[in-house]
Amino acid sequence: MKHRIQFLRRRREFIALLGGAAAWPLAARAQEQPANLARIGFLRAAGPNDKDFTAFRNGLRALGYVEGQNLVIEQRYAAGSYDRVGELAAELVRLNMDVIVVDGPAAAQPAKAVTADIPIVFTLATDPVADGLVASMARPGGNLTGLTLSVGYALVGKRVELLRDIKPDLARLAILRNPANPSAGSYLSEAEKAGRALGLTMRTFDARNPRDLQAAFAAMVEWQADGVATLNDGMLFSQRERVVTLARETRLAAVYPETAFVEAGGLISYGPSLPDLFLRAASYVGKILNGAKPAACRLSSPPNSSLLSISKQRERSD
Repeated sequence: MKHRIQFLRRRREFIALLGGAAAWPLAARAQEQPANLARIGFLRAAGPNDKDFTAFRNGLRALGYVEGQNLVIEQRYAAGSYDRVGELAAELVRLNMDVIVVDGPAAAQPAKAVTADIPIVFTLATDPVADGLVASMARPGGNLTGLTLSVGYALVGKRVELLRDIKPDLARLAILRNPANPSAGSYLSEAEKAGRALGLTMRTFDARNPRDLQAAFAAMVEWQADGVATLNDGMLFSQRERVVTLARETRLAAVYPETAFVEAGGLISYGPSLPDLFLRAASYVGKILNGAKPAACRLSSPPNSSLLSISKQRERSD
């Protein structure tokens, strides 16, 4: 009997030890991921950009959300491969994010298609009502909200006008686009509308991937273009340094869609500062994490005065 009691006691101690060992990883994971951990998906149709992501992360930090403490951010980038965006969005949905942040309509549409439950914040939806992302600016409805532009796709027309202002003899305008971009048609329509109003001769040059850029600019030169307008696009944004270099080498006056092109050496841009937009997007995320519903979060726009960016080199030469 004594030996049996000792055996049972040792058996209970062994089982308790096993139970503690099994529970330890769970307890450790619970410690690593507190109950109030915010899980954010960060999805871009474009490629990675440290400046944009840092601005977003700093915006969250200002609201009390810090990576490694109470925040996890899962980043996914399509780098202009639009056929991958839906797959990346679905991956974030499977990871059960609290909020998914996207860059523009090319990422917002696929994200909307894969979830009606997880809140989605778009950083720059050009015309979210016309694109079917939201019901209205004041009351978006559904699970999407975020930032937009008051001028919509007509912004690209403003760029064409700006290029004509800085190059009064502009006559033959090349338009650089990625036809794989779901929004390319809307941007192109506005560029052509503005060009016709100015009496310009226009031609579109396509680049579906980085390998096409050299040939596109060579074709512009052969066509005798004297200026180029680059349309908004994730692949072109990811390749902005090369786009700027090719425009300079071919001696084409160029206007770009975002400030980052000017920072890469471009002449002039008319479009929003993406770091500023990502910083602003963090405030939407904070509201949603605190219980706000995207359906009731009014859309906002950056001030038009912040859209123009001119290279320092041009400012010095004026």
